[in-house]
Amino acid sequence: MDFGAMINRVIRAAMLDVDLYEEVEADTSLTQEALMVVILVSIAGGIGGFLGGIISGSIGAALLGLILTIVMGVVGYYIWAYVTYFVGTNLFEGTADVGELLRTLGYASGPRVLGLLGFIPCLGALAGLVGAVWSLVAGVIAVRQALDFDTTKAVITVVIGWVIVFVISLAITAVLGVGALGVGALTGAFGG
Repeated sequence: MDFGAMINRVIRAAMLDVDLYEEVEADTSLTQEALMVVILVSIAGGIGGFLGGIISGSIGAALLGLILTIVMGVVGYYIWAYVTYFVGTNLFEGTADVGELLRTLGYASGPRVLGLLGFIPCLGALAGLVGAVWSLVAGVIAVRQALDFDTTKAVITVVIGWVIVFVISLAITAVLGVGALGVGALTGAFGG
């Protein structure tokens, strides 16, 4: 894997370069690289949250946040790709396969790297929000190009997909969060 070429593609994706999305849609050899982008961006966001947790003195919560951010970043990527595929092909008769959406949405996640700044008071949350919105806009371009339909259909598909991923992520995080609270209570009860 050519790391320099990958970074170049991520930058082009972040610049909303339509040609880049067409290239990655067609190049099946970039599926693994798109996943690597998602993993690296999720790690960056996790590190930002982890550093914020350490600064606030919650090392246990920081570690849990690091793990959850990485896992949910990757899980959310797959769920979003499959949901947008389902919505786009069934509701709007778009033409794509799941691999095309995995590749284009993987690169569209690049701006979420701003989550690395999450540990900076006030600015970190804003940077994370900007990265998330920017990634969502890139996701519209990615979906539009992968499913070969107009921007309105892409926006609707992305919004539906995002809402579904958000609800699933909340449910998973709630279950894991409750589990973490139980582990914390147990370790506290036993002097751990």
